[in-house]
Order: sequence, then C-alpha cells, then structure tokens
Amino acid sequence: MGSRGTLIRMGVLALLWGSSFLWIKFALQSMSPGQIAIGRILLGAAVLVVLCYSGRQRLPRDRKVWAHLVFAAFFGNALPFFLFGFGEQTVDSGVAGVLNATTPLWALLIGVLLGQERKLFSLRMLGMVVGFAGTLLIFAPWQTSGLTSWGALAILGAAASYAVSYTYIGLKLSGKGTAPIALSAAQLVTAAGLSTLLLPIDGLEPISWHPMGVVAIVVLGVFGTGLAFALNYRLIADEGAVAATAVGYLLPVVSVLLGAVVLGEPVTVRVVVGMVVVLLGVGMTRWQPKAAARPELVVPAVAAAPSPVAAADRTAE
Repeated sequence: MGSRGTLIRMGVLALLWGSSFLWIKFALQSMSPGQIAIGRILLGAAVLVVLCYSGRQRLPRDRKVWAHLVFAAFFGNALPFFLFGFGEQTVDSGVAGVLNATTPLWALLIGVLLGQERKLFSLRMLGMVVGFAGTLLIFAPWQTSGLTSWGALAILGAAASYAVSYTYIGLKLSGKGTAPIALSAAQLVTAAGLSTLLLPIDGLEPISWHPMGVVAIVVLGVFGTGLAFALNYRLIADEGAVAATAVGYLLPVVSVLLGAVVLGEPVTVRVVVGMVVVLLGVGMTRWQPKAAARPELVVPAVAAAPSPVAAADRTAE
C-alpha cells in the first residue's frame, strides 16, 4: 500500500465514491430517484461491458450464474441506487456518505443471523455496537421527524441492501471461475434490466434538462459506477482487500467535506463525533491479530461504496 501508484488510486477512488452523494444531489435537479438509478446503471453497465470485452473477457454463459445475478443485482444495484436518490431528497449528502459506511456493520449482523459469526462477545461485535451508536448520533432520531427521518432510513436501507448483495455474492458467485470484471459487468447488465421495473413507479415523469443535473448523471454512471469499479479491480489485484478497505474509510470524510464546501451543508459537532464513532466501529470490526490473519478472497466490486471488501472479509472468515 505504500507505492505511489497505489496511493494515487486510493485517493482517486475515495474522491469518486465519496463524491457520489454530492452528484446525486445535483442529479435530483433534473431527474427523479428512479430515473437517476436507471441512468447511472445503464451508463455503468455500458462502460464495464466495453472494458470486459476490450480485456478479452466474456460475460457468463451459465444460466445458474445469471439466476444468482438477478438477486445480487436487485439488492446490490437497482434497490440501493433508488433508495439513495430517494433519501437524498431530504438528507444532506455528507450524512448520506457516513450512513453508507455502515454497510460492513450490516454485513456482520447478517453473518451473525446466518450463524457465520459465532463469537457474539468479541471485538468485532463490539465494533458493530459502536458503529450503530455512531449512526444514531448522525441520524439523531430524537431531533428529526417526517420526511427527514424517512430519508435517513432509506439510506440505511440502501447500506443494508448492499450487505445482503455482497453476502450472497460471497456464497453463490465469488470464486466460481468467472473473472471479476466479467461478473461485475454481467451484474450491471442484469441490474439494467431490473431497473426498467422502476419506470412505471418513478421513471415516467418529465425530465428537467438542467445542465448540472445532466453532468451529474453522466459522472455518476461513467465514473462513479463504471470506471471506479475498474480502478478498484486494479487496486485489489495489486494490493489486496486491505487497500480497498482503507479507501472505504475515507468515503465519509470526503462526502461530509464536499457537502460542506460545495453545498454549504452544516457540519455540526454531533455529525463530526458520529462520523468518528462510525469509523471507529467499522475499524474494530476489521481488526485482526497478525498471527490469525488468513488469505483474503477477492470478490467483485459492484457498487458505489466499499462494501465488496466487507463481503470479501466475511467470505474469507
């Protein structure tokens, strides 16, 4: 992780993924949440398919793989992308970025429910409790009501949805012989098909062709959903999952700072303390004694957040 190239890739990824919540805010000026989800998925899928075939890889041909991808794409792309757009209609982009960082905590909870995390009294479990406490500090349910509360819950639901998808990928898709970039491209192609279901729900209203909104959806799709994942593959291949995890820890900081600088969103002491507590909790769930460390299994990156790493950790354990 100390090479200059790695540090540059980590910085670029943190900026791309951490700024996604800011671009969603801008995209809402032109499109509904459903339209944003459809647009970014279609653009991201096109980018990854081109990268897949230019790298002489092919999309999977096994029907069972595609059946599994339907589940993974729904919970990993179609549903959370819509929920983020819905949530950010009433929630600051900085807060959205911090709430997104709870994905590893949701993944740990799913592991407990599935019986894959047997040590209920451990540093990892304590980290889950600490992270949830930080989320409560940011969410401040005692101070919010109405749409604001529903928006924050929608973003938490998106983070949990990511965790469901990545857990499923680790169980059914990862390490089955398909190249990660081909598997990720196939998942976004599947998600593109699923996202059309949003059209009658939240996709038929007129689009306001606001210049900044159009630029935002292009950036979200091409860079935040397509090229960012390709860059993440390179980072994982060169340095392993640890580097990708470090990028994930930078996302809330980037999102909060961008929200404050660009949108003028308030950064209160409570939000800052909550952000620190969430990151502390996530870090505790990731900690392992060196002697107990085992080889990590790489899983494909499929979303605008660092959640694939959480799945990789769960799979390796």
